[in-house]
Amino acid sequence: MKYSVDRFENNLAILEDINTKEKKEVPLAELPTPLKEGSILTFKDSEYIIDSEEETQRRKRIMDKFKRLKK
Repeated sequence: MKYSVDRFENNLAILEDINTKEKKEVPLAELPTPLKEGSILTFKDSEYIIDSEEETQRRKRIMDKFKRLKK
């Protein structure tokens, strides 16, 4: 399962499932660091792992769309 970090509230990260858009709260202590809004996490073998490659690809797609809209 893949999640995007939506936001942080107190000692929780609000994660959004990339496929279903469902949100869940996860204590920061259970997540890897460094973590920021928009980070992509993969949940595998009962562990969250930062997926830097997926995050880079998603950010590039978003920036490309933004550039096309500004034309």
